[in-house]
Parts: sequence; C-alpha cells; structure tokens
Amino acid sequence: MKISNPHAPLLISAVRDAIRYNNSLLESETIRDKSDLEDYIVQLTTMYEFICDEYRKNELQYGIPLKELEKS
Repeated sequence: MKISNPHAPLLISAVRDAIRYNNSLLESETIRDKSDLEDYIVQLTTMYEFICDEYRKNELQYGIPLKELEKS
C-alpha cells in the first residue's frame, strides 16, 4: 500500500485516535449492545497494525519516526 508522504503521519494518528475514542465508548453506559463496537475496534486495530507495518517500510521518507507518532 502506498501512502503519500503528507498523509502517512495523519493516517497513523487518526486511526490510533479512533481506537482510543471507541475504547472509551465501551465504558459508556449509553451503549447497550457493545458487540458491534468491539468488532469495529478489532477491525480498527487490525488496520492500525497494517498501516504501521507499511509506515515502517518507508519511515525515512515520511520524516517522523513511528515511535514519535505513537507517543502522542
């Protein structure tokens, strides 16, 4: 998968933030059936792992080390 240079760090951050947000929703009392949300989080996590692997392959081109993105 080819990720354009300006979009790669943003994509990593956006998917990571989506995982965090949806995990926080699991703790909400307003969601009754959490199974769909849990499935969605699994899909997001799988996607995150995939794009991180792709990012590592071209990390020097993107200019921001993956470890720095994961800290924020």
